[in-house]
Amino acid sequence: MPVKKQKETQKVKKVKAQLLQERVIADDTNESKEIYDQSRFGERVEDKFQYALVEALYLVEKGRMLVYDSKKKRITKEDFIKKAQMVEPTFWVRYAVYKDMRNRGYIVKTALKFGADFRVYERGIKPGEDHAKWILYPVHEGGAMTWYEFAAKNRVAHSTRKRLLLGIVDEENDVTYYEVAWKRP
Repeated sequence: MPVKKQKETQKVKKVKAQLLQERVIADDTNESKEIYDQSRFGERVEDKFQYALVEALYLVEKGRMLVYDSKKKRITKEDFIKKAQMVEPTFWVRYAVYKDMRNRGYIVKTALKFGADFRVYERGIKPGEDHAKWILYPVHEGGAMTWYEFAAKNRVAHSTRKRLLLGIVDEENDVTYYEVAWKRP
């Protein structure tokens, strides 16, 4: 029991970051290095760490990050979500998929250079150790996708040698995944 009391009194040091439109930036501190080394949160950009909006919200919810505005005023979780939705209209759907995959133990990174929402690494694999296994597209269950859009997503996955994963988010924010594969008869 003394170990539990000791853990309760130890406070987890939080990354202090600033919201800048579609990114969240933090200084290169012990805290930001620690969460990067553990689970690859953020990306090193020169002497800073840069976080996608979904990463930052996840870290805020986990009690690992505090986010401030340009005037050094702390932003609440609710205000952060409002600001993120102004920048990214599909933010909540993307976040539901991101959070679900992270909670399942996967490392999820943005995949803008591939023309996708996310790239997902197999459990136990960190970016830089091996390539991502999937290209992941979040979709709301009430949304529509044309066959052309679907084919384009499948082509992106195929051309990058990754599997296509669709994360379908329902009204309760539960996510169902569908993996799409090329088949030759």
